[in-house]
Amino acid sequence: MSTWRKSSYSPVNDCVEVGRGVGIRDSKAPTTHLPVSDKAWSAFLTEVKTGR
Repeated sequence: MSTWRKSSYSPVNDCVEVGRGVGIRDSKAPTTHLPVSDKAWSAFLTEVKTGR
């Protein structure tokens, strides 16, 4: 079981959540998730931070 985290910028019930080592999910459909590796997530965050 993973601890899911929401962005502090997201409204209460309308966001994407991240589970370390598990993936991402929509808070409106918490029973399903998209698996994402730590490496892929780090690469995604790097791209977002650099504005690509």
